[in-house]
Amino acid sequence: MSAATHDHDREEGLAFQPKFDAAGLVTCVATDAATGDVLMVAHMNDEALRKTIATGEGWYFSRSRNALWRKGESSGQTQRVVEIRMDCDQDAVWIKVEQIGAACHTGRRSCFYRAVKDEGGHVSLSFVDAEKLFDPAQVYRK
Repeated sequence: MSAATHDHDREEGLAFQPKFDAAGLVTCVATDAATGDVLMVAHMNDEALRKTIATGEGWYFSRSRNALWRKGESSGQTQRVVEIRMDCDQDAVWIKVEQIGAACHTGRRSCFYRAVKDEGGHVSLSFVDAEKLFDPAQVYRK
């Protein structure tokens, strides 16, 4: 099969053919199934993607810990997957979830709790929807 045929099949066909990067990962965007809000962006390896599909829970691969993890295994802030979508060339995943509690390890509902502001060339961040739902120091005690 030629590369062009393979790419066309991946982009237009119905075969599940995730395209992992050189590190064996795909980017995953998790959104709230009810509101559409972006909750988090993480990475999945083949095992995390397959566990997410099989269990209906959010599984990811931590690049910093070099380890597989299930969302909520430490914090109790779990994700129930409602729908999984692949992008056009199958190198990114979008999961729509019912988020139980906070999605962010900082204790916030979403990892996207700061807006970028440009005030006359001075770029800074400002908090938006930044209320903490839990105290990370209490939840992630080592």
